[in-house]
Amino acid sequence: MVMALVAVPGPNMLLILSRGIGQGRRAAFASAVGVELGTMVHVLGTVIGVSALIATSALAFNVVKYAGAAYLVYLGVRTLLAKAEGPAGPAAATEPLRVLTLLRQGVLVNVLNPKVALFFLALLPQYVNPSRGSVASQTLVLGLVFFVIALAMDLVYAAASVGVGAFLARSARFVSAQKYVTGCTYLVLGASAAFAQPAGHRAN
Repeated sequence: MVMALVAVPGPNMLLILSRGIGQGRRAAFASAVGVELGTMVHVLGTVIGVSALIATSALAFNVVKYAGAAYLVYLGVRTLLAKAEGPAGPAAATEPLRVLTLLRQGVLVNVLNPKVALFFLALLPQYVNPSRGSVASQTLVLGLVFFVIALAMDLVYAAASVGVGAFLARSARFVSAQKYVTGCTYLVLGASAAFAQPAGHRAN
């Protein structure tokens, strides 16, 4: 079930794939780790009740939703305004991002998606049995299991995206159009996120 959910396209996967194709292995792997660190933030939010607040408060849901949409639009605009990149691959990117920046972007793209918070709030309690001990401890362990599986899959996508980027870099047309495709995709995702509704959860 976790594998099927992680495989669903969304902002998290797009971030990983775009970093791998455009900026190489380090960027893709750092983004994957950042995304799943964001997953653990949602898990902790479920444990301490923040996710429940987002689920029950329209204001809290909208604050997170619009913050996430604004961040995706920011990434899109920043990508479109960036200088043209050279060939994709491990040595690519005229403006290489620091690992901490890549991690932070991955975390924020995930954390600022309220649907992920609602997903964990709906999923994790189904596998918790109060008769077996602390509900919080069980929820945290389940979240860690999800984190490990999701991170493994994201790293596979990251590695694959590096290979795709190296192949596509042979095309001068791709190199010139890459930032426009990525930037516009972020803008579309940002607009889509702005109109997201609480119902219909999708984790990735």
